[in-house]
Formats: sequence, C-alpha cells, structure tokens
Amino acid sequence: MKRILLTVLTLAPMFAASGDEQNKRIDHSATVLKEIMDADDKGIPRDLLEKAQCVGIIPSLKRAGFIVGAKYGKGVLTCRTAGSPGWSAVSTIRMEGGSVGLQIGAGETDVILVVMNQSGMDKLASDKFTLGGDASVMGGPVGRSAVASTDAAMHAEILGYSRSRGIFAGVSLEGATLRPDNDDNEKIYGRPVNHKELLHGKVKAPDSAMPLYSELNQYAPYKK
Repeated sequence: MKRILLTVLTLAPMFAASGDEQNKRIDHSATVLKEIMDADDKGIPRDLLEKAQCVGIIPSLKRAGFIVGAKYGKGVLTCRTAGSPGWSAVSTIRMEGGSVGLQIGAGETDVILVVMNQSGMDKLASDKFTLGGDASVMGGPVGRSAVASTDAAMHAEILGYSRSRGIFAGVSLEGATLRPDNDDNEKIYGRPVNHKELLHGKVKAPDSAMPLYSELNQYAPYKK
C-alpha cells in the first residue's frame, strides 16, 4: 500500500503539469495574433477576419533547407460558433511539409491561416488534408485594402500568412499537410476529444484560450 501511495505521489506532479506545454502554445498563439494585428497597416485586413469562419495559428514553425525544405510545427485552430465566447474550443494541429515561400537556411516562421467559408472549415475538420490539394489556399492580402480583401475572399477557401524575421506577408502554403494532434488535445482537456467536435462547439472551451478569444473578438467580434 505504501509503495502504491509513493508511486501516485511521485507521478501526480507529472499529470498536473501535463497540459502546460499545450496551454503555453495557446497563449503564444494569442501573442502572435496581437503582435501582427498591432503592426500599423501591415496586419491582416480586419474585414477579412470579420468574415473568417476559422482561424489557425502555428507559432514558431520550424523550417530548414534551401528554397524547398523540411517544415514542422504545432499550433491551434478555432472556428466560429453560436454563443459566447463566439469561438470553438481550440484544437491542436500539426503542419508538416509544403513550401513557405523562398527560403535559405534554417529558422522559425509564424503562420496564420484564415478560413473564409464553410467548405474550408469542413476540410479542416477532417483527420488530414493538404493545402492546395484538398483545399484551395492562396497568400492573403496585407494591410487595409478593402479591394484586395474582397478579391481574396472570393477566390480561396483558406488564406495564408507568415512572419519571419519581423517581415509579415501573405504566403502560399501549397503542399503543406494539416492534421489534429489528438495526444495534445487529450492533455488540454483531460480526456480523449474529437477534432470535429472541438471545432463544432461540442466541447467546452478551456480557460487557457480566453486570451486568444479576446484578441480574435477585437477584430472578428461575435455577432448574435
């Protein structure tokens, strides 16, 4: 009995902290969005975010190679829902492969995906899909140009953006694959959860995502 109790006490801190890394990623995603939108006339057009069905943020995507190279990163995805806070519980996503513009050497890139319609959302809710293959993706416009924003919203299911070395720009993410990270989601919610249920508002949003919702609602407020 004493041995069992000792084992439980030893493992308890590990379980208590099991979601720390995942919750820090959610917080980092909120910071990335804030920094990009605070940039004078260099952020994502607000009218695009107002129309967005979902928003995905992959902070610190790892990249390496010459022109075309390996890429890997984890981020979070949330979609619009009815009722407060107006956004679904976040789902952890993995981005792998593909091309993030011309590149030389290694580094990290923040990536933002703005999903413009229900079709794009339905594809994001699948277990795995390829940008540019299963779903149309294009580099989104930067700044406050309403004309560019309207044109982009009409021609792509998903708009891609990246920030590297302080430079923010619309970017095509052709060939990159996205899939949910079920293990990380289980750590966030304390139980197995379904990616599609998360994005459709079937799971209670975690408290750790409130700063992210706050940032999103500044630019894409919930409308009753």
